[in-house]
Amino acid sequence: MINVRYFGVLKDALGLEQETLDWQGGTTGDLLSRLRARGGDWDAALAPGKVFRLVVNQSIVQGEAAIPVGAEVGILPPVTGG
Repeated sequence: MINVRYFGVLKDALGLEQETLDWQGGTTGDLLSRLRARGGDWDAALAPGKVFRLVVNQSIVQGEAAIPVGAEVGILPPVTGG
């Protein structure tokens, strides 16, 4: 299992702050593909080309990274500033 947390506009768009998923191990790409497969708002909010960050066990990851069983994964939307 892994715990997935959604932040900012992603939390609002998906209507979910966090969830626990059955997980046998895999990568950030595997997780995103699984979430996008839900369709609708999920596919749109997490579409390839969207700019967001993934955090695995409180470490920001770049590109494809392993997600071990028991991990906490955060999905953060783009941050804008002025």
